[in-house]
Amino acid sequence: MATAISVKNIRKVYPGQPPVVALADASIGIRDNEFFTLLGPSGCGKTTLLRMIAGFEQPSSGSLTMHGEDLLELPPHKRPVNTVFQSYALFPHLTVAQNIGFGLEMLGKPKSEIRTTVGEMMELVKMSQMADRQTGQISGGQQQRVALARALAPKPRVLLLDEPLSALDFKLRKDMQLELKRLQTETGITFIFVTHDQEEALTMSDRIAVMSAGEIRQVGTPREIYDHPAERFVADFIGDTNFLPADLLSVSGETAQVRLSSGREIAARTWEAGPQSGSITLAVRPEHASIGPVDEGLVTGTLGEVVYFGTDTHYHVALNDGTAFVVRLQNRPDAASSYTTGDTVGIQFGAGVGQVLRD
Repeated sequence: MATAISVKNIRKVYPGQPPVVALADASIGIRDNEFFTLLGPSGCGKTTLLRMIAGFEQPSSGSLTMHGEDLLELPPHKRPVNTVFQSYALFPHLTVAQNIGFGLEMLGKPKSEIRTTVGEMMELVKMSQMADRQTGQISGGQQQRVALARALAPKPRVLLLDEPLSALDFKLRKDMQLELKRLQTETGITFIFVTHDQEEALTMSDRIAVMSAGEIRQVGTPREIYDHPAERFVADFIGDTNFLPADLLSVSGETAQVRLSSGREIAARTWEAGPQSGSITLAVRPEHASIGPVDEGLVTGTLGEVVYFGTDTHYHVALNDGTAFVVRLQNRPDAASSYTTGDTVGIQFGAGVGQVLRD
C-alpha cells in the first residue's frame, strides 16, 4: 500500500530554560486509505505532530511529505488536508447545510456543485432531515456529524481528527467510534486520529503509534500492540497488564524459555532484537491467566479482593515474591468461584502467553 504521509526524523523544540522537547526524532509512514491513530498520554507530542501535518506548527528539523510532495513548503490553506478539532467550531447562526457548504464557498466552488456535495455529505453522515436546522438546535453528537461532513466536503486527501469525541457522553462516544470507522471506509480518505483513550484506538484503528515523551515507542495493528507490546510502557499503557520478574534462559527465534520467581519454567514470546539472557520482565494479560489449586500454579500467592464487574470478575492475588497479580475471568451463569479472600491459590497461564519486555 502506498504511503500517504511520511514523517522522517521530525524534531520540535520550544525555547526556554531548559528547552522543551515536544518531539524527538519521530519517524513514521502513514499509509494511503488507512485509519491511523496517534495514541499517548497528555504531553507526549501527538497533537504537536498532527498540527505539523496541518501546517499550524513548523518542526525544528526533519522532513514531512505527502505522496512525495514536501508539505513543509506549503502553507496550511494549500495543503490537501482538513482538520476536525475537539471543539467543533460550527457557526451557530448558520444551518446544518450552510455549515457543511461553507468551506466549499470559500474555495469558490459553483453553487450547483456545492448543493450536490452538501447533499452527498448530509447523506453520508445521516443528517439529511436536519438540513435547515441551526447547529444550536441539534445535539452534541449531531454537531459532531456536521463538523465531520464540513471537513469531508472539500474531499481532502487526509483528514486530521484531534480528540473529536472527548466532549461526548459514553454511549454517544461508542456510537461515534463506529461511525468514524464507517466514514473512513466509505470515503477511502486517510484518517489520522489523535487520542489518549486506549479503547478508542483499539476499536477504530488499522494501525496505532504509541507515543511517550515526544517519542514513538511502537507502531502496529491493534492486535500487535495489545498482544505483542515491545516494551513496558506500551504494555502498561494499553489495557491492564501483570508484570512478573523472571530470568531469561534461552531464545530461539521469537520464542524464549524463562524461569519465574517460583522456579517454574515456561515458554514465552520475544522478538529478534530482544534480550538474549539475564533478568527480564514478563507481561501477562489478566484475561490470559486462570486461578486454581496451589499445586497447579506457575506462581502462587494469597487471594485478596474479588471484584465483580458483571461481565467478568477480577481476582487480586498477592504473589509470594511480593508481586501483585490480577486474574480476570468471564462470568457464566453456570459457574461460581470456590475461592474467597485469604485463600492460597495458584495462577496458571499457557506457554507463549507471556511477552518478554524491554524496560
